[in-house]
Amino acid sequence: MEHETGGFDTANMSMPEAVFSPDAQVEYNGAGERRKVALLTGVTGQDGSYLCEFLLEKGYIVHGIIRRSSTFNTHRIEHLYKDRHAAGVRFFLHYGDLTDSTNLTQLISQIRPDEIYNLGAMSHVKVSFQMSEYTADVDGIGALRLLNAVRACGLEKTTRLYQASTSELYGKVQEVPQSETTPFYPRSPYGVAKQYAYWILVNYREAYDMFLVNGILFNHESPRRGPTFVTRKITRAVARIQKGLQKTLYLGNLDAKRDWGHARDYVRGMWMMLQHDTPDDFVLATGETHPVREFVEKAFRHVGMEVEWKGEKGSVHEVGYNKADPEHVLVKIDPQYFRPTEVELLLGDPAKAKKHIGWEPEVSFDDLVKEMVEADIALVEKGDLTS
Repeated sequence: MEHETGGFDTANMSMPEAVFSPDAQVEYNGAGERRKVALLTGVTGQDGSYLCEFLLEKGYIVHGIIRRSSTFNTHRIEHLYKDRHAAGVRFFLHYGDLTDSTNLTQLISQIRPDEIYNLGAMSHVKVSFQMSEYTADVDGIGALRLLNAVRACGLEKTTRLYQASTSELYGKVQEVPQSETTPFYPRSPYGVAKQYAYWILVNYREAYDMFLVNGILFNHESPRRGPTFVTRKITRAVARIQKGLQKTLYLGNLDAKRDWGHARDYVRGMWMMLQHDTPDDFVLATGETHPVREFVEKAFRHVGMEVEWKGEKGSVHEVGYNKADPEHVLVKIDPQYFRPTEVELLLGDPAKAKKHIGWEPEVSFDDLVKEMVEADIALVEKGDLTS
């Protein structure tokens, strides 16, 4: 792949100091077609890294916004990054933040993107209860800042914007399955902030005739998922337990049900939404729901361990034992992982996306679990998950 490099030099991982003029962004591919330019917030996250790969494969010039930090948090995109002085570079990084309107306006003015993908967020639902004000500022008002920046740069008729909405909007679900017409009832500061972003996008689309789309994505996971998210927490623990580096996995609500897909499938859907003839909002989901305990059981089964549950189901006293070694406690419940208000069931209906943009998920639930477990086993064997 033309965008890949053989290594990653953090010494060269500095942001471009030159100011980009609109003319500097015009580049043509081998067929003489102008390359599209995309701007991504949240580029260092799970979705951002997969989307960046996808867009580079499509021939885009890709710009990503990262927050300034004393340490690098770019491991998910290090295989894509080239020193900006090298030939044929199509991936650029810029310091920025969704809390800084001036910065966003300056970047959009310089880059003049054809497409913006707003994936940046404080995305951990449990943590959003502890950082509610920050979550509102980034996840809610951050989307408004982007919209205003596009308008301030005079790009409201040429730039298309994708907003990462979430199935957490449904929260205390009003119907099963959930579709684009299901009423919202968010149950966390994260969900409430995302609801503001959803509706301000709809409002600007109607008020200013902008090409704006909300992607209401149900849970999507991968080996690149952050270690504090429940699926990755499970697969990391399974890999470490299998290698004798950990004894027990501690979890919260085992019976919460989620519609889980693979992030690779979902970033493809994001792009498809922005290629549609008219702006609209779409649910992306698998149409299947699985409880956390099923994810746990299948993850352990993949390494040859059968979980046997004992104690009152759903209580803090329920314990998962290794069936082949009844003395070995594999899973325990820790009340600190319970949310103040729980979302018990999420199940999406992707019929609209299938009909209008031709999107369908390709990775099954079983294959997702298998891929994540095997990836974490490989990390353990490399010595990267020893603590």
